[in-house]
Amino acid sequence: MDLSPQKEGSQVNVRGWIYTKRLHGRLIFLTLRDATGVIQIAIHKNNIDAAQFDHARKVNIEAAVQVVGQVKVDPRAPGGMEIQCQSFEVIGNAFDDYPLQKDAGTEFLLDKRHLHIRSPTIAATLRLRALFIQSARNWLNQHHFSEVHCPILITAACEGGSTLFPVDYFQRQAYLSQSVQLYQEAAITSLEKVYSIEPSFRAEKSRTRRHLTEFWQIEAEAAHASLEDIMNVQEALLVHISKEVVAHGSPEFTILNKSFSPPKPPFTRITYSTAVETLQGLDYKFNWGDDFGAVEERVLSHQYSQPFFITHFPRQCKAFYHDPDPTNPEVTLSADLLAPQGFGEIAGGGQRISDYPTLIQSLKQFNLPASDYDWYLDLRRYGGVMHSGFGMGIERVLRWILHLSHIREACLFPRTPARVYP
Repeated sequence: MDLSPQKEGSQVNVRGWIYTKRLHGRLIFLTLRDATGVIQIAIHKNNIDAAQFDHARKVNIEAAVQVVGQVKVDPRAPGGMEIQCQSFEVIGNAFDDYPLQKDAGTEFLLDKRHLHIRSPTIAATLRLRALFIQSARNWLNQHHFSEVHCPILITAACEGGSTLFPVDYFQRQAYLSQSVQLYQEAAITSLEKVYSIEPSFRAEKSRTRRHLTEFWQIEAEAAHASLEDIMNVQEALLVHISKEVVAHGSPEFTILNKSFSPPKPPFTRITYSTAVETLQGLDYKFNWGDDFGAVEERVLSHQYSQPFFITHFPRQCKAFYHDPDPTNPEVTLSADLLAPQGFGEIAGGGQRISDYPTLIQSLKQFNLPASDYDWYLDLRRYGGVMHSGFGMGIERVLRWILHLSHIREACLFPRTPARVYP
């Protein structure tokens, strides 16, 4: 409903769902909800057919209706506008036992997620998510990345076998993809710079506010790109997305009662070793060589007011494909991007191994059979070049931008270790 004060007096025809209803004798106030928001409908008994007025008086919450009426400015109405009804029609009735009430608990609302997404606040979050993804696509397209669509069904792990979801694939063992990275590495030998926006699946039983078992990522890979190059891409992309979401999502931020200041480049870069020293200086017991968990990331990100990179992780903290640092083979040319104020990791990436012997050695160190990665090894046998990439979690970035209490608020139907319904 694109209504503005300039349309006062004009006649409109709108369709939507009843969000609220108030009866005042000969006057009925309905709040109508559609994809754009809510608008107040004022129905006076003298202005419409008697049967239609009776239908409006009896209509249930969440019924789908069509209203014809005149636009009027009214500061008391939501958004300062209302429609004075001249015609009212029910086009999809609703039962009188709509289950969602103001005092509904979190688990109940998740059980009824198919109904809860009708809430204006959920709808606002989902519109911002769509704007987020469109902004990312625009930036990547403008910078000559080609979008590719990679397989969801895979035969070999990208991030680690312990977090794979097995699938019975015509009497063969297959898995749900943890990342499209390996396929993107094949695509860059044809297209040079590629990206994908697809779901990923991790079977880790992490019950935290920042983990989902099914999540969406923006993943990108670029030929002839170093670690520094790919960090610059992530930085520019995140700044662009943030600015676009703020610039074009103002109505949604108002509905959510949220505000956000886009980050300012350049982002700070610290090494893993420096991060360990920071933790130890804050009296946290942490050994060099261990991977950061949710607690460590939260502590570290509370030290910064802007996103920041942690680089050069030890080999045991990263997957087999990360390129060792030629100046110190104990660490990798890798980087995690963390959001400030306790939100932790939102992206991870780095420079990939481009040398065939080095990749063979890495597979052995990680106890991975080379036969499972024969096609991946072909990429090094025939014209391997320096290349880098990253994965940026859409739900994690949205959680940071909107300061959501839980990552499941940033998606349509969340999947967690405890939830796969509805």
